[in-house]
Amino acid sequence: MTGPRVLVACEYSGIVRRAFTDRGFDAWSCDLLPAEDRSNRHITGDVRTVLHDGWDLLIVAHPPCTRLTNSGVRWLHTPPPGRTRADLWRELDEGAALFSALWNAPVDRVCAENPIMHRHARERIAGYALPQIVQPWWFGDPQFKATGLHLRGLPPLAPTNRLTPPATGTAEHRQWSRVHRMPPGPDRAKERSRFFPGIAAAMADQWGALLLEGLAA
Repeated sequence: MTGPRVLVACEYSGIVRRAFTDRGFDAWSCDLLPAEDRSNRHITGDVRTVLHDGWDLLIVAHPPCTRLTNSGVRWLHTPPPGRTRADLWRELDEGAALFSALWNAPVDRVCAENPIMHRHARERIAGYALPQIVQPWWFGDPQFKATGLHLRGLPPLAPTNRLTPPATGTAEHRQWSRVHRMPPGPDRAKERSRFFPGIAAAMADQWGALLLEGLAA
């Protein structure tokens, strides 16, 4: 496979990688976990070791974000049972360092996905920029999940298939809220980090076209 080289960091599912390979791009995923689809276009390991390998586009699909997000900031001040404040602040530093390394990678075009961050996380990220906030249902996926796309060298992602959200309190609304309502369990973190196919397709179509225009220029 030839053409622009795309690295999808922090993805084990292959959803974003396949969106690009299906359109003919030289796309690879990388995660500490092996590829769920057993693809030979997956790198198992720390993505920071391959950031200098000549990529045209870096998409960070779902970096570890538990300590970076607004929803978890309370634990930094009142740790859950069995944890200490020192543990949680160390995890915050580690998560922010990884995000900062990816955001500042030697790649001209970067999209780093992350939920809305609290100020302690933002202060630890070099060159932090406000994200574009999108919803899966703007791209045909019937789900609620405000998703931040931190963009460098890329235009905002344009909605492709806006659905009509169901009324609050209905069974359909609860189904659309599946990500937020997911019960605790061994696979909860993996399932919550699974990327949305509609957003992945929009990335491949819109930003893929931008990469091809750059080659033709």
